[in-house]
Amino acid sequence: MPPPPPPLPPALHRVLSLLPRVASPRQLLQAHAFLLPRGGQRHPGLLSALLLASLRLAPRHRSHAAALLRRVHPSVSLRAAARLPPQLLRGSLLGPQLHSLILRAGLAASDAHVSASLVQVYCACGRLAAARSVFDEMLDRDVVAWNVMIAGYVKSGDLVGARELFDAMPERNVVSWTTLIGAYAQMKQPEEAVEVFRRMQVEEGIEPDGVALLSVLSACGDLGAVDLGEWVHMFVVRRGLFQKIPLMNAIIDMYMKCGCIEKAVEVFEGMEEKSVVTWTTLIAGFALHGLGLQAVEMFRRMETENVVPNDVTFLAVLSACSHVGLTDLGRWYFNAMVSHYRMKPRVEHYGCMVDILGRAGCLMEAQDLVQEMPFKANAAIWGALLAAARTHGDTGLGEQALLHLIDVEPHNSGNYILLSNIYAEQERWDDVSKLRKAMKERGLKNVPGASSIEIDGMVHEFTSRDGSHPCLHKICELLCEVNTNMKSVGVIAVLPEVLHDIEEG
Repeated sequence: MPPPPPPLPPALHRVLSLLPRVASPRQLLQAHAFLLPRGGQRHPGLLSALLLASLRLAPRHRSHAAALLRRVHPSVSLRAAARLPPQLLRGSLLGPQLHSLILRAGLAASDAHVSASLVQVYCACGRLAAARSVFDEMLDRDVVAWNVMIAGYVKSGDLVGARELFDAMPERNVVSWTTLIGAYAQMKQPEEAVEVFRRMQVEEGIEPDGVALLSVLSACGDLGAVDLGEWVHMFVVRRGLFQKIPLMNAIIDMYMKCGCIEKAVEVFEGMEEKSVVTWTTLIAGFALHGLGLQAVEMFRRMETENVVPNDVTFLAVLSACSHVGLTDLGRWYFNAMVSHYRMKPRVEHYGCMVDILGRAGCLMEAQDLVQEMPFKANAAIWGALLAAARTHGDTGLGEQALLHLIDVEPHNSGNYILLSNIYAEQERWDDVSKLRKAMKERGLKNVPGASSIEIDGMVHEFTSRDGSHPCLHKICELLCEVNTNMKSVGVIAVLPEVLHDIEEG
């Protein structure tokens, strides 16, 4: 491999800053011509910027990228290509072209660093089988090469392949563990994320880094695993990481999702510095638990402290207004986005507004908003209209919303069940039967709801119609006792009408 390049002189630094703005083949060639006599192609950073500029241009000009690769040392080309965004490499021929150059230079399986970079480029190009082939042919695979291959599986969504390779590793470092933990958390497999996190500590005694902590906090929130979440919180405090705002935001989010609202507020109030994400996380947490008034009050306090909300903050406060029926205030916030903060509402904001209007029974206004918005309505918007139609008994709107929902998400059984209940409440049993038949023809089944709770470090999951939990009898007895006590003090539970299961005969 060639020696590392010397530091960039000021003139080349200037070119490096200008390359992202190259907008035509002529400008690209001018920049390339300026770099050639100054040895610019010996610097992976500059070469990467040149390649990136070539790939950003129209496809007919991308041959310039291939020409660049042929005129520099293959290892430099590899390091440059590895820096490129995966979306530009996906589907390109850079991987095979580089592989050919490396074979000609005799740098194939004998050089671990070169091979690892080639694996990374192949993964970025979306050629996972080719990446695995290079990996398997490597004579000396260090932990970096293993990590690169595992990351390739993760980015392609193949967690089974990533886990198999991870379990086969002769040695692991914190990056190995963090990659897998983060993958499980991101793919909404929190049980596996927590299991790998605990293995990392018990089996190898590796101290988690910030990325691992963020991932496991997300998993704890999804699982309701507050005990582990509290341990992570204490770990952050002991290691003096409490000044890292993203970590503290994740802790607030975890406590909110676990229902520990007071602890979340305590962490929030204890932070010396807060970002807009910090405020948004707390507001969204209040909204999650139906504490709309607290969410609105926090939003007002945020404005008082001159923190400018972002579009996600408005999603949170609109959701809060929806949960507690603050229809007029929801309208005001929705309009303030445009008039005061100069933000363009996204389709998600329209979805929240439709939900607010639908819950309030303003069905005509909700339909008008859907017709006027500058986006095509998505499943969330039609779903909000369908739910509102069921709540207020508007069969016509329910049928209209369902037709649109079937078009945008034909495999969601929940849409059929909502409309079925509208029909059942009006004793339209023939229509209920037709829906049942339509579901069977499409192979749809009602997916049972599930919830989980952590007790003494163990996560208990409960699924609708599942009577296998060993303490189910005691749980039912306690619920009956709670219900009896509520009735004795005059509390009347406000429940939706009985849901008619359209899968039953």
